[in-house]
Amino acid sequence: MSAFFITGTGTDIGKTYVTSNLVRHLRTEGRSVLALKPVASGFQEGTIAGSDTEALLDAMDLPHAMADRISPWRFAAPLSPDMAASREGRTISFEQLVAWCRDTVHAHDGVTLIEGVGGVMVPLNDRHTVRDWMAGLGLPAILVAGTYLGTLSHTLTAIETLERARLHIAVVVLNESAESPTAATETAASLRHFTGAPISIVRRHAPRDDFAQLAALALL
Repeated sequence: MSAFFITGTGTDIGKTYVTSNLVRHLRTEGRSVLALKPVASGFQEGTIAGSDTEALLDAMDLPHAMADRISPWRFAAPLSPDMAASREGRTISFEQLVAWCRDTVHAHDGVTLIEGVGGVMVPLNDRHTVRDWMAGLGLPAILVAGTYLGTLSHTLTAIETLERARLHIAVVVLNESAESPTAATETAASLRHFTGAPISIVRRHAPRDDFAQLAALALL
């Protein structure tokens, strides 16, 4: 049994893309993989089409009817979880969230990938952030970043934020952005001056080898 928490330097950075493709890669190796998206905002009830939850279920070849099993906290507004929940007169119980994740990980005899929501410091409620959630679980982190202009500051800030909470970063994933001012290898070289965490590059329309390398660096 092994588990990882996949987080990002911000929203729409490619967490679901990385998670779903890691699932596919590990399954080709005959591994048992469970991907979770416990908290999902911007989720329109009545349809799963286009959601992160759909992408993960498809990667696992599971029916869409199992959305409740991998995304129990779903909210309609495409906002931070605290704001999205508030609009529905709801709140996220931090204790229940952590307990649910922990129990689900322990019940799965294989690899579990827990995909977070937004970036490292996105609020879950009026007291807790995604980083608190990660600290509550104590799982190794896979940090997804882009290669856009400004990513160095965003990525190093996220790394420092995780390290302050004494969270182990298994690997930093540079998910190549549509508009990159430099080659992803240059961005990786700059980051290596400031962190000892392994860095893996995922190119746009990445071949399978990129995810094989990522899995190896993360010790998956």
